[in-house]
Amino acid sequence: MQKLSLGIPKGSLQSSTLDMMQKAGYRVEVRSRSYYPAVDDEHLTLRLVRPQDMSRFVENNVIDAGLTGADWVAENSSRVRQVAELVYAKQQLVPVRWVVAVHEDSSIESIRDLEGRRISTELVNVTRRFLAERGVDAEVEFSHGATETKVPELVDAIVELTETGSSLRANRLRIVDTVMESTTVMIASSEAWADKWKREKMENLAMLFQGVMVALNKVGLKMNVAKECLDEVLEVLPALKKPTVNHLAGESGFAVETVLDEKVARELIPRLKRAGAGGIIEYALNKAVI
Repeated sequence: MQKLSLGIPKGSLQSSTLDMMQKAGYRVEVRSRSYYPAVDDEHLTLRLVRPQDMSRFVENNVIDAGLTGADWVAENSSRVRQVAELVYAKQQLVPVRWVVAVHEDSSIESIRDLEGRRISTELVNVTRRFLAERGVDAEVEFSHGATETKVPELVDAIVELTETGSSLRANRLRIVDTVMESTTVMIASSEAWADKWKREKMENLAMLFQGVMVALNKVGLKMNVAKECLDEVLEVLPALKKPTVNHLAGESGFAVETVLDEKVARELIPRLKRAGAGGIIEYALNKAVI
């Protein structure tokens, strides 16, 4: 039986990735102390892998494909195929940033001020390339954790991952510059991508995962509209595409259906009611494949 092996990022992205898979239609069970989650797809095997190591596992054909950050692909200089970009992080549907940060009282104001200074980060190789491209010679050391606490006693600056900036602010740090933005990406090995069956399986997974991303924070609306009110109702409605309009039985009016942002729906429903819509139903979406 043909199977595709897929790496799931262990750690901060694990929960959001498993939630995405569930909404895509897959039941995944992570057993205690096991690195091999069970999934209800006989053609799919899963393996938990640290995001930092994922691209190397894929590049070396240990697994066919994996979900990890574009930052770790760049850090490892891995030669892999990017199947899809999936903009989700630990807390928000936004790219994350690796930033240069210093203590709020530091005299460092720009990248040039890092000349001859000491920097701590997990993203060593990317940081070194970033500085070299700007002609800055600084010492970059690997951080084994708690990077925010090393400024200013141990190092002059850090390059740290931030999603909201709250941890940096809590540690009295300020951002000097952005080294790179990163999103979650689905990557594949060259060998797996060359296999017709595996490639189609990966493309199908990517399509479903991207459909989940589109559907997040969106809802569907269904309503009935009398003939004489249709134009007014349609003027109120935004949509990913034009609303679907079908005749009701007996030519008594129309059934209108659309997809829109959840925050927009709460503002529009009263307006739709006043415009002549009735029987308005709001429903959650798992996927929206555009």
